[in-house]
Amino acid sequence: MAAGLARQQRAYLYAMVAIASWATIPTAFKLSLRHLGVLPLLFYASAVSTIFLLVYVLSAGKLTLLKGFSKGDYLRSALLGFLNPFFYYAILLNTYSLLPAQQAQPLNFVWPITLVLLSIPVLKQKIKARSILAVFISFIGVIVISTEGRVLALRFTSPTGVGLALGSTIIWSLFWIYNVKLGMDEACQLSLSFVFGTAFVFLATLLFAEAEIPNYHGIAGAVYIGLFEMGLTFLCWLRALKLAKTTAHVVNLIYLVPFLSLVVVRFVLGERILLATVVGLVFIVGGIILQKLWD
Repeated sequence: MAAGLARQQRAYLYAMVAIASWATIPTAFKLSLRHLGVLPLLFYASAVSTIFLLVYVLSAGKLTLLKGFSKGDYLRSALLGFLNPFFYYAILLNTYSLLPAQQAQPLNFVWPITLVLLSIPVLKQKIKARSILAVFISFIGVIVISTEGRVLALRFTSPTGVGLALGSTIIWSLFWIYNVKLGMDEACQLSLSFVFGTAFVFLATLLFAEAEIPNYHGIAGAVYIGLFEMGLTFLCWLRALKLAKTTAHVVNLIYLVPFLSLVVVRFVLGERILLATVVGLVFIVGGIILQKLWD
């Protein structure tokens, strides 16, 4: 009994480390984009994450698993690497360059709903009528946040930014859907995807980004994002899921992220948190929770 309790406590500890880290990322994005362009920031961050993940795979004795991958596995990993970190974060960082952090983060948080919708055609899953209602509730939240509460006028703060935020959820969902279908070791698959993804980012940076010498603040931001958005935090979350008595014991904690994020945004970035942001976020999270309860 005591051992089981200690195991669950460790699961909560790992989960809270991941949640606290993710809550700081919108602020880290905004601060880092002041010093680096989208592609250079993404390159340095993904390179840091790739190195960290490869060191973890090596220290965990999983290098032999990478050697056992087939050519098809490497090809699929290259495709996943194109989706994430390259395509997903390129779009997400552009979103943060166009929208206030308090809007970009909640809009990106609709990905669980997007995941459900994409599972219908990709995984051939059926969706219940109640789940459609849950999707609609979350969609109301999206409209409230995007219009800053001017719902009837439908005047979006930045239509491009809103479109990119919602588009990023499609890419994120596709990445994890195809990861599930592959059924390979998560850490090995992620590290290999990041190797390819970082290579894609490097090429894109050479072709489309202006040459710039990063300053200390830009590099520090990239290292922070690489570790606490992409690398270390992901492994903490995986560890929490493995230690937990059931996944529900820790997964439900993820709903704390957007609310904690608003606190960080308010006190670090100094953004005035709009009532529309809070109301819209409640609708989004409420729809996600209802979808899970009704599934």
